[in-house]
Amino acid sequence: MRDIAAVIGRRLGSATEAVPQEMFGPLGPIFAADQPSSSEHTRQTLGWQPKHPDLLEDLENIQP
Repeated sequence: MRDIAAVIGRRLGSATEAVPQEMFGPLGPIFAADQPSSSEHTRQTLGWQPKHPDLLEDLENIQP
């Protein structure tokens, strides 16, 4: 979430800052948790190969 917010803030020309997880109510612990993910299982099971940029790269390159 931090990386996504940083890219969006940079693209909008807005400063970003950390806020306490309590600001997000019951969802705070979810946003604060490290939630790594991988597409390896999908790639192996379905033979899928990504052809598009990942989320952060896509956010960096969005044109208004």
